[in-house]
Amino acid sequence: MAEISQMIDSEVFLAFTSYATIVILKMLLMGPITAYFRFSRKVFANPEDVSLKSKKLEDQKKMLRIDPDVERVRRCHLNDMESILPFVLIGLLYALTGPDLRTALLHFRIFVGSRFFHTIAYLTPLPQPSRALAWVVGMGATISMAYRILSTGLYL
Repeated sequence: MAEISQMIDSEVFLAFTSYATIVILKMLLMGPITAYFRFSRKVFANPEDVSLKSKKLEDQKKMLRIDPDVERVRRCHLNDMESILPFVLIGLLYALTGPDLRTALLHFRIFVGSRFFHTIAYLTPLPQPSRALAWVVGMGATISMAYRILSTGLYL
């Protein structure tokens, strides 16, 4: 039990919690950004949402549609969930393996940087393969941490 307590008090674990919090907050921020795009473009997905903006039936029908900008933000948010949740889970296990602080910081920083660049590339939009490369770099950092976990304590 003392070993886990020491790992949780380690600089690697504290670094992990900091970087994980940053990307989780970034992911959470995508919800209000999606709402902003919906309201600014008057595009809604549900009839009950439209009734808040207009009482006229014709206006409501016009607002129930799909907008490319709103969908772009939604896809970016979905991609965050697909990438950040595995990073948080694998990063936690990785931090508990007792890696070198510099190596751990490199993994965490690369992942966080890649997610911010991915969002910029998605929302701007930058030409491909910028977004794809950002995704690959972030996934590479996560897979590298997963490899460390498996190679440290493989009990298969």
